[in-house]
Amino acid sequence: MTERHRSRNDRAMRNRGRRSRMVLAVAALAASSLLLAACSGSGTVTTNKPNSSKGPITVWYSNNQQEVEWGKQMVAAWNKDHPDEQVKGQEIPAGKTSEEVIGAAITAGNSPCLIYNTAPSAVGQFEKQVGLVDLSKIPGAANYIEARSGAVADQYKNTDGDYFQMPWKSNPVTIFYNKEMFAKAGLDPDHPKLATYAEFIAASKKLVASGVAPNAILPAPSSEFFQSQFDFYPLYAAETGGKQIVENNKATFDDQAGRDVANFWATLYKDKLAGKEKYQGDAFADGKAAMAIVGPWAVAVYKDKVKWGSVPVPTKDGLAADKTWTFSDAKNIGLYTACKNQGTAWDVLKFSTSKAQDAKLLELSGQMPLRKDLATTYAAYFDKNPSYKAFGDAASRTVEVPTGPNTVQMLQAFRDSWSRSVIFGNQDVKSALHDAAQKIDSIAKQP
Repeated sequence: MTERHRSRNDRAMRNRGRRSRMVLAVAALAASSLLLAACSGSGTVTTNKPNSSKGPITVWYSNNQQEVEWGKQMVAAWNKDHPDEQVKGQEIPAGKTSEEVIGAAITAGNSPCLIYNTAPSAVGQFEKQVGLVDLSKIPGAANYIEARSGAVADQYKNTDGDYFQMPWKSNPVTIFYNKEMFAKAGLDPDHPKLATYAEFIAASKKLVASGVAPNAILPAPSSEFFQSQFDFYPLYAAETGGKQIVENNKATFDDQAGRDVANFWATLYKDKLAGKEKYQGDAFADGKAAMAIVGPWAVAVYKDKVKWGSVPVPTKDGLAADKTWTFSDAKNIGLYTACKNQGTAWDVLKFSTSKAQDAKLLELSGQMPLRKDLATTYAAYFDKNPSYKAFGDAASRTVEVPTGPNTVQMLQAFRDSWSRSVIFGNQDVKSALHDAAQKIDSIAKQP
């Protein structure tokens, strides 16, 4: 199966193709939303108000090896103590993307009770289809979510302040750099100067001029809506101290911080420090780029391929690591309206996001539970696995995509302007960001 968040071990090699398919799938969902809203495949009107029924349920989890292992042990642990509320767990069915599979299940009225593979960018559309239960209507649910995740949970509310998704796990992104390439270029491989835009650009010039790699860094220069989550968005989050690019139905990035980030990337492209052509493969692993923007999945991917170091994403004037925000790259849990025994589903959802199960998720997958005080709660894990420590610390300072049914359209409007101005230089940055902000303000107000 080729879905957006397939095996983290496969992601570095296949992310561009999978994400391209995600664009088509989510766009198709958006185009058909008016026909799908409030209906199941049988024509039965559904509701997002929860029921309290108890009994057997089915759940889907992602099909990568680590999450399958986590899912199986979670289901077994629950079933051992709940003979009358048995859980059937299975991998999400095959399809072009997980979003397409879930959308089709909502339409048919046969989605499982819980899906541990729900993309925040698709939640607004699933909500519009009346496919997701409003968790805020479950007694104590909002308090549980906020107690577990802390202030980060606010980003996962809809515009009415309700939770249609359970914040579950994130992959906060950072900069990986090739220590051997840095050393060959005359840069300090253990203490690289990459904290400010000026330092990053200076290091990039030395890397390319020395011939160690054709690109200092090579984020995907393609036009899919989500690609800005791995170039612009992490740096904007860092520069603004955790601001989303759309807040209260209004674009935020048409400001000095947005222009500074965009001009930083425009310089990298203009000076040929980042390529304008898509590389078919893993540029970092293949030595085509000396740096990459990655999440904790990269620890396992590159451990035998690259001698790497890690630093936070840069800011204009430089920030300490413990003050730097970044993009979350999260996947969450949805409770779906086709579920007959939603009382059991909510209990399983709480069980699967408990302190003990979050520890299992961390140990088995290396992905960061969206739990406040993660670094201290699981201090023993991070002491034993120091390669993940920076990610554990960053998990409390992550920024998510904007909420609502039009998330994809808003992100695509931004990406179109970004490609035109920053990557290809066909429009000045200031006017491009302004045009994108105006378009997004209009889209954000649409139902």
